[in-house]
Amino acid sequence: MNKTVVVYGSSTGTCEAIAEKIASRLGAECLNVQDMTAGTVADNQNLILGTSTWGAGELQDDWYDGVNVLKSSDLSGKVIALFGCGDAESYGDTFVGGMGELYDAVKESGARIIGQVPVDGYTFDDSTAVVDGQFVGLALDDVNEDDKTDGRIDAWVAALSPNL
Repeated sequence: MNKTVVVYGSSTGTCEAIAEKIASRLGAECLNVQDMTAGTVADNQNLILGTSTWGAGELQDDWYDGVNVLKSSDLSGKVIALFGCGDAESYGDTFVGGMGELYDAVKESGARIIGQVPVDGYTFDDSTAVVDGQFVGLALDDVNEDDKTDGRIDAWVAALSPNL
């Protein structure tokens, strides 16, 4: 496996805990987006990027500077996978919208984006993180479906691993 980093933005600790689980399963470094630099991006072939969702489907606050780091970096040839946390019950119309914003920030970067997940088994009204009938990455509702989180992470990491 090429060098991989899991970068997260978390306000309450949920996304951080999920990022740590993913990093542990991949044997990768886990890093708060506040600590991500252009050097971090350059030094890693694989970037696993995760965010919680706030407000009306927005990125976690720390990611706004992180997106600037990504946009100013050369991502061509890199592999990117995304994961997002949200609350499908209370915010079903903007579920994991932050992940959709991350996707929008990197989709034209020249990186290969992997890890799309079918929407089957999820209950939500709308999401900007759905493209062509699939989530652009791993969608997690650890608020209402915490019993599904570990299984979803395991299946996603297993699907990612051959591509990293």
